[in-house]
Amino acid sequence: MEEVLKEICKDYSSEETAIVMAAYELARKALDGKTRSNNRPFLEHPVGVARIVGCEIALDAESVAAVFLHEASREDPAIIESYTADAKVVALAESLNRISQIKPRDTNLEADRYRKLIASYSTDPRVFIIKLADRLEVMRSLSIFSKSDQARKNAETMLLYIPLAHQAGLYYIKSELEDLWLKYAEPESYRAITNYLKATETDRNSLVESFIKPLEGAITAKGIKYHLKARTKSAYSIWRKMLAQHIPINEVYDVFAIRFIIDVPPEKEIATCWDVFATVTEKYPQDPRRLRQWLERPKPNGYQSLHCTVQVDGRQWVEVQIRSERMDYEAELGGASHWSYKGVKKDAVIGDWLAKVRSMMESPDHSGYEQVDSSMLSQDIFVFTPDGELRQLRAGATVLDFAFDIHSNVGLKCSGGRINGKMASIKDLLKTGDTVEIITSKNQQPSEGWLNFVVTSKARSKIKQKLAQRENALAASGKEILERRLKNWKIILRDEDLSQLIKKYKFRTANEFFSAVGEEKVDLAEIKLFLQPKETVEEKPEVPEAETAAKHREQAGKGDYLEIGGKGELTGVAYKMAKCCNPVYGDDVFGFVTVSSGIKIHRMSCPNAARLLDSYPHRIQKVRWRKYVDTSAFQVDLKVTTDEESTVNDVISTISGFHALVRKLNVGERNKKGEIEITTTIFVNNNLTLDKILATLKKNKYVRNVSRN
Repeated sequence: MEEVLKEICKDYSSEETAIVMAAYELARKALDGKTRSNNRPFLEHPVGVARIVGCEIALDAESVAAVFLHEASREDPAIIESYTADAKVVALAESLNRISQIKPRDTNLEADRYRKLIASYSTDPRVFIIKLADRLEVMRSLSIFSKSDQARKNAETMLLYIPLAHQAGLYYIKSELEDLWLKYAEPESYRAITNYLKATETDRNSLVESFIKPLEGAITAKGIKYHLKARTKSAYSIWRKMLAQHIPINEVYDVFAIRFIIDVPPEKEIATCWDVFATVTEKYPQDPRRLRQWLERPKPNGYQSLHCTVQVDGRQWVEVQIRSERMDYEAELGGASHWSYKGVKKDAVIGDWLAKVRSMMESPDHSGYEQVDSSMLSQDIFVFTPDGELRQLRAGATVLDFAFDIHSNVGLKCSGGRINGKMASIKDLLKTGDTVEIITSKNQQPSEGWLNFVVTSKARSKIKQKLAQRENALAASGKEILERRLKNWKIILRDEDLSQLIKKYKFRTANEFFSAVGEEKVDLAEIKLFLQPKETVEEKPEVPEAETAAKHREQAGKGDYLEIGGKGELTGVAYKMAKCCNPVYGDDVFGFVTVSSGIKIHRMSCPNAARLLDSYPHRIQKVRWRKYVDTSAFQVDLKVTTDEESTVNDVISTISGFHALVRKLNVGERNKKGEIEITTTIFVNNNLTLDKILATLKKNKYVRNVSRN
């Protein structure tokens, strides 16, 4: 740090250096043992700020000393009393201490309010400049902070400090803050732009050489002294232009500019700039539509320069900027450049410039202030908790979105809130700078309607998850109630009956139907009436069982076996695949002759096979598959037990990999053993494909068991 201190004090007198070192020693002792987020000494922060203040902005020794005294006394104001080197330094440090207590949430992130608040806390505008230097050092070190702190500081920088740097005429600070903001706000865009600029650097250098070579003799012959600067547009400026014009970086017109810096007395500046312009446009064709000149009439902020765009080598367009050294200092450093330019004593001009800064800070009409275009923040808003914690949400976010961002349980119990102290409903929209307090109720429950106004993915997923959990619980309860009633009524609920009930009550799934039963939205007596007539017919057939079975066998054709799987093979005989076991082409199967539903095809491994074969041998029909089958729509129900939720992706990809179709898929809750049950209904063309699917799933390291229902 000694080298940095020498650099800071190299242009100060011995008395001024003593003022700085006295404050530095207080800071070194007060901050001893204190570290930053990267475990480096905290003292590096005030030293970094002091370097910006003293070397880059070129403020006086009092300002540099104030940086150290401020950091030394933030937690112990009594330290200020021990500093006796300069009363003005004490005043500056006290103002900085007061400003450090301002939280951006107190200002609702409004730059003009923040600016006025700073002004009200200090009669010396140097405080304002030191605050900008402090923020620049923080942004240069932003990577050491946590992600939440990065987001908060980045938002504050764009909405508060960048506009203030522009107002003060500190353009290089403004430009660097913009690039640093982009680096953390849009990292992919920042990397793409900076990498492009690095990749094309050699081409730009070659362009400068080929551009100036034909001009050197002509300009020198006129007795004009100059030097060149190859100026590349900042990453942030390029990004803004790409967004505004919807173009890729290689189509940005003025990524690169060549600047003539002319060494000429003030009285000859304007004439010499035009002289250089004439020489350039004699050699290279220009685009007159892009001629810009602020020589005779500078911009309101004092900017002076002459800009034109010319075509080099008949192909590439290049922006050329022509200005004097004085103009360049003004453009680069704003008012702070005056006391650095050609050794001019800072005391002669610093008062005037700081007076202008003071006027700007207090100006009610925001004179010279360029409002920040918030289009780059249109996808996000920044709001605060009552404790001042910054939260970043999508534009259009509501109080309920904010509640879920705090915590899932807070969102699920959210009944309203307060926005900037005023009562608000869960639907009320938030805007950048709002301070939001959430109100919860233990009786609150999420509803389907919540999905109509929340916009954040976290809120939507948590609401859907809770609704599904509630529906599953109700469905389980409803299914248990219905099964108990059906048992009392001696009624069997078949798959066909369940499908008809779902259709009758216009539900989408069985889960919705059973959930409605659990909520008593469906009349059980009505279900009984719907099912009973069919069961009565089933229980009291008009045709004796033996006679019906014989009839079906007779219709099946001659021979011992009934061939299945081809169209038109069983003329006059109805047969279906049994829902209890869902046979697939290639399975060992048998036929069971029902009373009213034709022949049902069962697998030999069906859970009901033993009972049917033992109890109803006279109704058993031998069947076999045809050599070729006309359909590939064989339904199979699978159950996969796993340790990982992500296994569902493997299940889907495995099934799809064997050209099978997924009809339904459900992922259950993790049980006490830590297992998750995945159930799915698929369509396959034969049992060979099914066996391959089962074998592949069993090889998955997270799968504990796979079974076919």
